[in-house]
Amino acid sequence: MKLRKMGVLLAALAMAATGCRGGDTEEGDGAISAPGVSDEPCPDAVNEDNGCIYLGTISDLTQGPFAPLGVPITDAQAAFWERVNEDGGIGGYDINVTEYVRDNLYNPETHAQVYSEIEGEVLALAQTLGSPTTLAILEQMKSADVIGAPASWTSLWGFEDNILESGSSYCVDAMNGVDYFVENEDISSVMAVGFPGDYGGDAAAGAEIAAEANGIDFTDVETAPGQEAQSGAVSAIVRQDPDLVILGTGPTETAVIVGQAAAQGYQGQFLGSSPTWNPALLQSPAGPALEQLFVHVGPWGSYGTDTPGHEAMREALGEVDQPNDGYTSGWAWSYPMKAALEE
Repeated sequence: MKLRKMGVLLAALAMAATGCRGGDTEEGDGAISAPGVSDEPCPDAVNEDNGCIYLGTISDLTQGPFAPLGVPITDAQAAFWERVNEDGGIGGYDINVTEYVRDNLYNPETHAQVYSEIEGEVLALAQTLGSPTTLAILEQMKSADVIGAPASWTSLWGFEDNILESGSSYCVDAMNGVDYFVENEDISSVMAVGFPGDYGGDAAAGAEIAAEANGIDFTDVETAPGQEAQSGAVSAIVRQDPDLVILGTGPTETAVIVGQAAAQGYQGQFLGSSPTWNPALLQSPAGPALEQLFVHVGPWGSYGTDTPGHEAMREALGEVDQPNDGYTSGWAWSYPMKAALEE
């Protein structure tokens, strides 16, 4: 069973490329003068006569909790912009998102460090993964007039002009999820289990709002990233036995929490925010428990959904080892940046 809100809510800002980074256009030739913009073609350019706009990527690519999602997000964005270039680019420029890719290890300090390394080389950020990590560079982005597409769904992004967000927030998804279970499963208690801060905390806030509105009990349990850090969360779930658990964790933590809680006798339901899921989890020891107890909520249809946008994504990516909604999100997150550059 999968619970999803269909459709992509694109919040593209009408921000011209010349307005980013304080760039300007020289009268008569249409050239843009700004960091990350070159009259020279991109490396391995699709269009040799085009200039090049460099966009930075800061993602979780190796050892952080969201690496299983960060890698396909980054791959999908590379395929997205390659498709844009094959269609002629934007305004006489090809877009390069592969030259300035950095790994944040899902660590705010690392995120800030690698952003400082590339800030002067890119016009904007094609991806900045994580809520607390992006918050670590947000003021610096504002000072330099840099815009970025987030790889996260905290409700905070709806109030930040430098962030080109897409889709519904963790808060909204959690509210909708609780309402769904109240209406369809007649639940009377809900527990939020998630990372502290603007991911797990945002989902927990939505769950609490919905619980209060529906007159049901609410409990909030924070948990740290990592497989070995979930014993407290599992114990709380088994001990308190809520009807519904809202998860705001990474895929690895999801498998541990659901699998161990089920093994200890918990028979309620889990609802996972967008970053909780990876189809590969079905091949893990927690697979049977996930199939029985876990529902995923997200802002758009999954990888195999039949829409023109999904079809374009799958065609651009070609064959992938494991269909993963990191690809779907990376593709969808790219549309607002494309709209901003076109404007």
